[in-house]
Amino acid sequence: MSAPLRSLTLLLPDEAATDALACQFAPLVSGAQGLPAGGRIHLQGDLGAGKTAFARALLRACGIKGRIKSPSYALLESYKVSNLYFYHFDFYRFSDSREWLDAGFRDLLRDDAVVLIEWPERAEGVLPPPDMQISLVYADPGREVTLTAYTARGQTWLNAIVPPQAPSPPAAPSADA
Repeated sequence: MSAPLRSLTLLLPDEAATDALACQFAPLVSGAQGLPAGGRIHLQGDLGAGKTAFARALLRACGIKGRIKSPSYALLESYKVSNLYFYHFDFYRFSDSREWLDAGFRDLLRDDAVVLIEWPERAEGVLPPPDMQISLVYADPGREVTLTAYTARGQTWLNAIVPPQAPSPPAAPSADA
């Protein structure tokens, strides 16, 4: 993979924070902020780290209606909103990095589609670099997420992300009370 341009690490204390981060990506990938629609996002992390939760929240925020299934067994779930295609891959079951080529997925890695890939390391060496890699790890509480831009498009997305505000500590009682 090419060298990263820049990274940002954030704490996501709960699922609502993960959803909020995904909602920040929705206008960036859907073209709603005047940016070209589409892009490739690689989602990395252990089982249960929140890859699918992030993908579902992003797809929902982009306007996908109905059930959003995990592609764990089918390898691919595809969606369309207006003229924008969304491809959600899960390579967890791959044992050889060339399996995704054999499955015929190369043609779906278009710049004008939103491509989400869980477990991209299972196809390492044969996938093009992502615009953004999102790495999720367990933290106490919640998850720590590292957003890494690999392209100019990813850098633009990273520049637009607003880190979540830490909760303010409770105010100390005043002496007048």
